[in-house]
Amino acid sequence: MPTVGVLTLEVRLENSHSLKEKRQVVQGLKDRLRRKFNVAVAEIDYQDLWQRALVAAVTVSGDHQHAAMVLEAVEREAAALLGGDLVDATVEWLT
Repeated sequence: MPTVGVLTLEVRLENSHSLKEKRQVVQGLKDRLRRKFNVAVAEIDYQDLWQRALVAAVTVSGDHQHAAMVLEAVEREAAALLGGDLVDATVEWLT
C-alpha cells in the first residue's frame, strides 16, 4: 500500500517588502527542494501576503520509513535555507 506524506512549512519573511521579494525566496525554496529530493512542492496559502507563505512538499512511497526519511531531510534542508524564517513544520500521512 503506498504511503503519501505531506510536509507543510510555515514561513515568515520579516525582511520582505514586496510580493516580488517574497516570491523570489519561495521560488528558490521550491526549486531547491524539487531538485534535491524529487518531491512535489507548491505554495498552498498566503499567496497575496508579503511576509508569509505556506509551502507543502509531498512524497509518495511504497515504504513508510523511506517517505519519513525523505520528508525529514526536506525539513532539514528548508530549515538550513530559511533559518529563523521557518516558523513551523508539520507532517501529515495519507494512506
